[in-house]
Amino acid sequence: MRIEYNKSLKKYNTFGIDVIAAKFISIKSELDLNSLLAENSTKPIFVLSGGSNMLLTKNLDCLVVHIAIKGIEIIEESDDFVIISVNAGEKWHDFVQYCIKNNFGGLENLSLIPGYVGSAPIQNIGAYGVELKDTMVQCETVHISTRKKHVFLNEDCKFGYRNSIFKQEAKGKHIITKVIFKLTKKNHILNTNYGAIENALVDKGIIQPTIKDVSEAVIKIRQSKLPDPERIGNSGSFFKNPVISTRHFTKIQEKYPAIPYYQVDHDHVKVPAGWLIEQSGFKGKRWGDAGVHEKQALVLVNYNNASGTEILDLSKKIQSEIKEKFDIILETEVNII
Repeated sequence: MRIEYNKSLKKYNTFGIDVIAAKFISIKSELDLNSLLAENSTKPIFVLSGGSNMLLTKNLDCLVVHIAIKGIEIIEESDDFVIISVNAGEKWHDFVQYCIKNNFGGLENLSLIPGYVGSAPIQNIGAYGVELKDTMVQCETVHISTRKKHVFLNEDCKFGYRNSIFKQEAKGKHIITKVIFKLTKKNHILNTNYGAIENALVDKGIIQPTIKDVSEAVIKIRQSKLPDPERIGNSGSFFKNPVISTRHFTKIQEKYPAIPYYQVDHDHVKVPAGWLIEQSGFKGKRWGDAGVHEKQALVLVNYNNASGTEILDLSKKIQSEIKEKFDIILETEVNII
């Protein structure tokens, strides 16, 4: 293990924000992780995975621990399913593509989501009608204070929409070291109900899609709508899609008949945050190097050298306008550090 000092984190967060870590170390094994925690038991640490769901707004005057533990292992298999253990430092999209290559079904709708496997349960990542909780069996962690291993079963994680126990009462207390999934080997249940996926498959003349077909459709859709973090700094969807009361929605619909929506239940409706932002005139706008993406208003971007504070100020400006125009409070999906 080698500690680096005054380390730039620009390449360790997908927004490309150039903040400095006072101390930085990349951990490649659980043994090293346990040793590090023992040596720093009374010192503050900041755990960094793929940096794909955070906005860094300040230098970190502490030890930043980058989790880079690699490895994929099949731990149980039958004719119908496979159970796979994936270490936290594997890139999420690489893991999904491993599953597609081996015809393991269940994650194809989550193709091209940035970040590492270890951070996926924290956010309960999801896309196109599928969430991590649908296939995750359990995840293993190391408790930061006690250094004891802990297993969180799916039901222990208290998964919700872009939410989990790791963003609530367990926040900052555990480091996820591996995630275990149960995936299908045949008779895959495909989720192609989202119109964009259906249209992409129809355009290619595919009537009976495979998991590879669905994955390729999702990749095509995401690439057409979302900026590549390698080229334009971003963290994907910056805000959650708000859920409002049906009564509130009806009032908005009277003024905006074309508003898209999803009926959650009899009393609640989910509306696209991107649509609200676009209607408020922010889509494609830019303030210095901070801006709103021209193709997807839900994505805030760093065009070059924006600071985290500039991105944060823009997000607050958007929240204020949406509250005034629609009386809706937009919650951030990314973690503000």
